[in-house]
Amino acid sequence: MTPRPSKLKRATGIALLCSGILLGALQPAAPWITAASASEPQSQQLKQTQNYTVTSAPIDALHLDPPQLPDLSGYTLAAVEAKIKRSPGGKVVVRRMLQQDALKDFIGGNERLREWVARQKGMPQAIFVEGGYVTTQDLANALPDSQFSEVEPGVYLARLPIVVAQGATLHIDKSTQELRLSQERGSFMVNDGQLFFTETKLTAWREADNGPATFRTPNEFRPFLVSWGGSELYIAASVFTSLGYNTSKSYGVSITQYTPGMQARLKRPEPTGWLIDSEFVDHWYGFYCYEAENVVIKGNTYRDNIVYGIDPHDRSHGLIIAENTVHGTRKKHGIIISREVDDSWIINNKSYDNKLSGIVIDRNSVNNLVAYNHVYGNYSDGITLYESSDNLLWGNRVLNNARHGIRLRNSVNIRLYENLVAANGLSGVYGHIKDLSNTDRNIQLDPFDTEVSMIVVGGTLAANGSGPLSIDSPLSVELYRVEMLAPSKSTGISFSGVLGDKQEEILDLMVRRQLAVLIDPVESQAELQD
Repeated sequence: MTPRPSKLKRATGIALLCSGILLGALQPAAPWITAASASEPQSQQLKQTQNYTVTSAPIDALHLDPPQLPDLSGYTLAAVEAKIKRSPGGKVVVRRMLQQDALKDFIGGNERLREWVARQKGMPQAIFVEGGYVTTQDLANALPDSQFSEVEPGVYLARLPIVVAQGATLHIDKSTQELRLSQERGSFMVNDGQLFFTETKLTAWREADNGPATFRTPNEFRPFLVSWGGSELYIAASVFTSLGYNTSKSYGVSITQYTPGMQARLKRPEPTGWLIDSEFVDHWYGFYCYEAENVVIKGNTYRDNIVYGIDPHDRSHGLIIAENTVHGTRKKHGIIISREVDDSWIINNKSYDNKLSGIVIDRNSVNNLVAYNHVYGNYSDGITLYESSDNLLWGNRVLNNARHGIRLRNSVNIRLYENLVAANGLSGVYGHIKDLSNTDRNIQLDPFDTEVSMIVVGGTLAANGSGPLSIDSPLSVELYRVEMLAPSKSTGISFSGVLGDKQEEILDLMVRRQLAVLIDPVESQAELQD
């Protein structure tokens, strides 16, 4: 993992360290530009306007080596196959859903048991895989056609929920052309052991239509897959279609710890898994995890999912989200990590044509690397950080998004290195604060500070509709070696927010004198003198 950057000193104010800027239509003879020598003492360079002072500053502290990326070469179909323990053989039994730990979340509260009673037309039952290794053909051999059947060669229909118990392994391999989960009969899959999908298909199936259970309304039951605490889920070279609906733990494909009450009793380890080289289509959430560790999401396509494409959540960590293509998300974001999702990599993904942002870092998610992603054509921001400090964005291409290219809210020590941010509808980089106290936000669960700070080093900001930079009430900002090209305004490059107030002083030092620029709040200077 890239070492976590140290916190910026809160009293340093705003430092803009820039050189090598191409100013497009900026008039070189502008009256505010002077020919002062670069050796001029800082005391002579100092200019004071309103609450800030402008001077120069050293740049050595801004150097960072390119981040080291995790080795992805070991996440392959062959590596997944090598993890499968094919002996001893397991057994297949049918049990009532009641009194089963792995199913309690689906039969308690909100009259959820009624859902299965109505669909099964009796006391609900589930298929349990126990004791060892089981295949799809084993399920078909052990169960009547009314519960699990081979409807055509290599195509199977499950008409009950399927539970993989602790210590058991279920493997759906390439001999299974497709495993269908009946929507009408309330089928779904729960993994409490090890579950493998290799070179196969899993489809939520609407028997009435003889086709996938495509999305119709948020609260309509659709089959889903959930992998609980202590389990391992592996999906490789497979296609998953039309899973999930708007009910807890039933979102589509989920890797999640047990609910707090259950976990206090069961004490299961954090769940994990690999989802690699596969396709996920028309799910309520393309992927969701909660308190998971070291999950690998690599080389997949997430398309036309309803709420989110990829959504790791609460206190998950050590995740690798790499080389995925996420597009066509209908309601919200392509990729989002939210609520203390830390120490993870979001690298080399494509996220485009999503209803809101391409990539979001949210709710106190820290020490993450967002690098070399191509984020374009989204209907809100390209990359958004909400209340999430101490993150590094490196080498991303953020192009032609409807609103801001990169947006930071209530987040400090955000480092933006070597990014190309171009042709976005509003600002290239936008930093702001917002008081969320009077919203529906749970402040105890999701605390925040109304502070924003950033470092922008290298890269290009070009042809963004409202200008390259807009920063409101920043705690600190540093820029160095940033190209600013193709201004959308005929007057040339212009800054917004505090930077706009200081534009003449900043550009004087940056362009004419090729100096680093430091802007400090006057209050900070007074405090230092005391």
